[in-house]
Amino acid sequence: MAAADLSVLTATEVAAKIADSAVSSEEVTAACLDRIAATEEAVGAFAHLDPDQALAQARECDTWRRSGRPIGPLHGVPIAVKDIIDTADYPTECGSKFLSGRRPRADATVVSRLRAAGAVIVGKTVTTEFAYFHPGKTRNPRDLERTPGGSSSGSAAAVAAGMVPATIGTQTNGSIIRPAAFCGVFAMKPSHGLVSRTGVLPLSRSLDHVGPFARSVADIALMLDVMAGYDAEDLDTRPVAARNFRQIAAEEFGLAPRFAFVKTPVWNKADADAREAFEGLAEELGEDCFVYDLPERYASAWDAQRAIMAVEMAHNLGKLADEGGDKISGKFCDLVAEGRQVSATRYLAALAEARSLRGSLEELFQQECTAILTPAAPGVAPEGLASTGNPVFSSLWSLTGLPAVTLPLLAGDNGMPIGVQIVGAVGDDARLLRTANWLVERLRD
Repeated sequence: MAAADLSVLTATEVAAKIADSAVSSEEVTAACLDRIAATEEAVGAFAHLDPDQALAQARECDTWRRSGRPIGPLHGVPIAVKDIIDTADYPTECGSKFLSGRRPRADATVVSRLRAAGAVIVGKTVTTEFAYFHPGKTRNPRDLERTPGGSSSGSAAAVAAGMVPATIGTQTNGSIIRPAAFCGVFAMKPSHGLVSRTGVLPLSRSLDHVGPFARSVADIALMLDVMAGYDAEDLDTRPVAARNFRQIAAEEFGLAPRFAFVKTPVWNKADADAREAFEGLAEELGEDCFVYDLPERYASAWDAQRAIMAVEMAHNLGKLADEGGDKISGKFCDLVAEGRQVSATRYLAALAEARSLRGSLEELFQQECTAILTPAAPGVAPEGLASTGNPVFSSLWSLTGLPAVTLPLLAGDNGMPIGVQIVGAVGDDARLLRTANWLVERLRD
């Protein structure tokens, strides 16, 4: 296959072709590196990249495969990693001048699992400073004058630009779902605690998630098969039997899934294009979709999410703000100051509110719907690079820890993508992926 053809394959297709000896990992990795060389100057998705090191990994994968030894599900597949996730062979600087040159001694657990599955770690993708709002250099590949979103800016842009078939990022508020929606790619914020965060910059234990970006639902399932699982170092993971995400995601529904169209109390934040597109989508789904209005008490969820995030980030990262001087942005310092002003009573009340709201949503899934249908972002990616956009349509699902997937199924009048977010019950990630598959096939028929 031509290099240009190899660089547009999905992760699932790459893995299958390498396993069948139709292509080598070196060929695929070289094709990705060629694409990066052609687009990186304009897009700026990578914080750290070493082509020679990536090709050396790929050659090792090919040598291993030719030996006849068993190979993993991601054998030879090029993957890029957000620069708040530790890697032993690349710097992890967290988008910060203050941490310039930081070299971890070991891989994060999720990176170790990717390597064990055979993945080639191509490089580190750009993050906003400490995965908060101060943007990095990345531009949106769909329109270079628009934001790619944040904080997993480079992870979304690298997939959208055809640089690599899959990446991993993180979300504390809207940092996976929003950039994926803006850049028009598939992505998932798994259930809280499904994927280990050991070796990932700790922002907020209550809210932090690690998840994949990719080119298809099947790719997301493939990545989760590798990434998910218990880690004794991450106390929010659980020692339960692993799900076969690929198998379940590919199963057919006996009956069509039922969607609750949840506008949320922040519906007024959605752009006119997005409101029209989602109302049209709900109408298209017909009897398989119904409008559900959240109870009034959900209106306070956004304040609760903010309080938890501010307090826990101030606790975990406040020392950086204290010691970083002019190498730390004002935005980040302001958040730390805000977190230090939140009372213990308010913080504990916000945690209790998160548990209560999650419990009420579980009742909705048990009694009325398969998944929630809601915007991934207020609309298309905003013009300009000074802001990463508004995470308002992700805050509730990060607060409650529910799994969420964004699908590039809609577009605004300007042709820019509008992400369709579907949300499932906690721990029901595999079924949510199956629902996502159904929705993609339904709308593309």
